[in-house]
Amino acid sequence: MARQGLVTTVSSPAGTAAVVGWVGSARDRVAGARGLLDDVGRSGATSRLPIGDYAAVLVCRDRIVLMRDDRARIPLFFRESGGRVSAVSTSARSLGDFEELERRYFCRYLTGNMAQPHSALTPFSGVHRVLGGEIVELSITGQMRGRVRRRVGEADDLRVSAAEGLSLSGAARYLRLALENAVGRRVGRTTACHVSGGTDSTSIALLAARLLGAGRARGEDLVLLAGRFDRGELAGEQPYLEEAMKEIRRLAPAARPMIVDVRDVADFDDFQDHAGDADEPHAHAFRAPFWSRLHGTAAELGCDILMTGCGADPIADANPMHLHILARTGQLRQMTKQARAWAAGTERGVRDVVYHYVMRPALPLAAEQITALVRRGTVLGGLGSFARPRWLRAGFARAHGYREASIAESRFVLGRRPEESFFEAANYLAAPDAVSWHRAPRDGFFLSHPFLDREVVTTMRRLPVEATFHPGRPKAVLREAMKDLLPSLIRDRTVKIPFDQLYARGLRTHGDALIDLCRSARHPLVEEMFDIEVLCRAVREAQLGVGNAESWDRMNSSLALVAWLERLAPRSGATGAVTPVIDGCCS
Repeated sequence: MARQGLVTTVSSPAGTAAVVGWVGSARDRVAGARGLLDDVGRSGATSRLPIGDYAAVLVCRDRIVLMRDDRARIPLFFRESGGRVSAVSTSARSLGDFEELERRYFCRYLTGNMAQPHSALTPFSGVHRVLGGEIVELSITGQMRGRVRRRVGEADDLRVSAAEGLSLSGAARYLRLALENAVGRRVGRTTACHVSGGTDSTSIALLAARLLGAGRARGEDLVLLAGRFDRGELAGEQPYLEEAMKEIRRLAPAARPMIVDVRDVADFDDFQDHAGDADEPHAHAFRAPFWSRLHGTAAELGCDILMTGCGADPIADANPMHLHILARTGQLRQMTKQARAWAAGTERGVRDVVYHYVMRPALPLAAEQITALVRRGTVLGGLGSFARPRWLRAGFARAHGYREASIAESRFVLGRRPEESFFEAANYLAAPDAVSWHRAPRDGFFLSHPFLDREVVTTMRRLPVEATFHPGRPKAVLREAMKDLLPSLIRDRTVKIPFDQLYARGLRTHGDALIDLCRSARHPLVEEMFDIEVLCRAVREAQLGVGNAESWDRMNSSLALVAWLERLAPRSGATGAVTPVIDGCCS
């Protein structure tokens, strides 16, 4: 990664810092790393975590500091025994003992696809994750001194703390400024933007084109990266893609459109490679073939950053958990009125809206158990995000804390105040970066997501619901914020064709191979954890369309874990180099 420019190393009288990713601005990684080192070396601990996508190891005169940004895009792990840290790496696999697996981790992983990044557990005993926004302080000889999670300071609550009564246009101005700043921080020498023809990715690409075209951001090149489907339902996205490309190039005529033919791509292509080679089990490995095709093209062009529209759905829209606030504070009449508006605007039933945003956040595990009882008869029917899937053996779950893990996960996703937890959970749900991270040493870039920028998230968190929710117009604030740039064809669309076709085609094509993978698995932990025949039945049901997105995610996670365990073995060329923590390492 150092050869690709993904690691920045700086030294000063305060010490030495190795920063993976970027601090402050993707264009000036040296300045960001130096500023971080000076801040830590001067104050003894950072008073406020700077914005960026980074993990850092800082070796000061009297201590060693490990840290990550609060958005947790770049991983960081350490190996610890007896209170002493012996090594640090961006790869858990490179630190782990393959004979000493942490079974509690697998229970946590199997509770849902957000469970890994915000939990300190890793697959390997004695290997721990530095959490997002966490600062781990060690003595110069590696003795643990403390772990502290930094909360976003009041200074980061921006300009919208007194936002009551704010209109849609006023809210849009705040969001536009935050998005422009987020995109500006991420512009590199050769910047790629993923463009799908949807509101989200087109907005990011338009802002990047405007900054570069007007000379307001230093950069050499802009690449517009898209996948083309010329058949099936996804071919319906082509007119929107063409319109987006035309408008972006109007702002930045030198931008290079790169349309990648992905007509032959299906989910689960080369699944055993994508899932098995990952640093940790990767719940979204089934979607890796599509992203890998696009990543390869960006790498050939020498891009040093790739921006996406990931995160806009949960972040740049009204927060539905506002209904839970109304119910919790006894405003039942107002809650009912707004629930009807949500139902009308999203073409759902009022009962469904109240269940998902009022009842389920209050009693998540009980709600799932009731749903599972009502929808008995299939393996996937009624399976939600936290309840034990039927193929996970009850004895394994009891022995290794599955119930405790599901409670912890439900509290993270919903929490005491679901309207606040919604944004934190969205950060992990919207942008699973394991594919990007695994390919980074070869590709020379990380994915970056402006909608998940701290400033954007904080802005949306502070906006009042009356300024953000407009029935029948999803992401009304984003559309208003971008109305001068988005072409009307894209600005006025309310439905985007999902990738369901790729998933269905992948299961039809590879379903038998996935079943064979499960039945032929030889790692002892597979049989210890799973009732293989029940898991195979789940694959057959998914092929027939039984279940829903939540139940399919649970199945996908389990399949990825089987593939990962089957490929688990020491290997050369691990994702991240190991940094030893030894006596005299600063000398």
